[in-house]
Amino acid sequence: MENSTYSRVLSIAGSDPSGGAGIQADIKTISACGCYASTAIVAVVDENTVGVTGVHPVPLDFVKGQIISVLDDVGADAIKIGMLHSSELIEGVRNTLDKYPEITDIVVDPVMVATSGDPLLEENAQMSLREILMPRARVITPNIPEAEILLGERIREQNSLPDVARKLADRCGGISVFLKAGHLSDSRVIDVFYNAETDSLIRLESARLSTRNTHGTGCTLSSALASFLAKGVALDDAARGAKEYIVKALEAGANYKIGNGHGPVHHFFGFWS
Repeated sequence: MENSTYSRVLSIAGSDPSGGAGIQADIKTISACGCYASTAIVAVVDENTVGVTGVHPVPLDFVKGQIISVLDDVGADAIKIGMLHSSELIEGVRNTLDKYPEITDIVVDPVMVATSGDPLLEENAQMSLREILMPRARVITPNIPEAEILLGERIREQNSLPDVARKLADRCGGISVFLKAGHLSDSRVIDVFYNAETDSLIRLESARLSTRNTHGTGCTLSSALASFLAKGVALDDAARGAKEYIVKALEAGANYKIGNGHGPVHHFFGFWS
């Protein structure tokens, strides 16, 4: 009898001891989406639902060692990359991934600011993220503030998002862009997915929920997208699946109370309530 295989996703990100974001959210999301989660932890973050108190970086050689250990043994069908706090780390991760050119389904969530507003990326690392790491990705998943930083311009209107997504794709190496619209004040959330491989664009619309439980939404969406890609889902359908997953996770978690700030989404809404 042949052994069964998992669809495998490696998450490269920082930890969140409160369990709502970072590596912890990635593991929950990847598992809930039916894939096997492995991790390379880049930093131990002191945070909770209220805010970030500190970031303790893992030494670069140790980060690289984790990635190599996982990919040389377990392997990965897709990789999700979250918070990378410094230029040195960004360059080190890129150089390590270049040893595995066969892995092309890479999703980069350009984490720069926490839900609480606390900065998570050193200012001098922004250029490294855009020019060194993002061209290695297949998809990036910025929110509005992150897109503003990457482009160096303000984004105020929903109607501008298709052009913004195309600009980001060009600026970051011709990659696809899932641009999240949650920071706009419109009555509905209309994310935009620009598929650079087909030069096509889809709008992903949902109702705007009234909830404080938005901690880790970016981590969750990008991990869901990586999971669908790991399972061989076509790019546009993977974007649709990730949007559907985060909307359901937000809806299911809206009425729970965890912590005193921004609580998490309900990653396992399909299994228990």
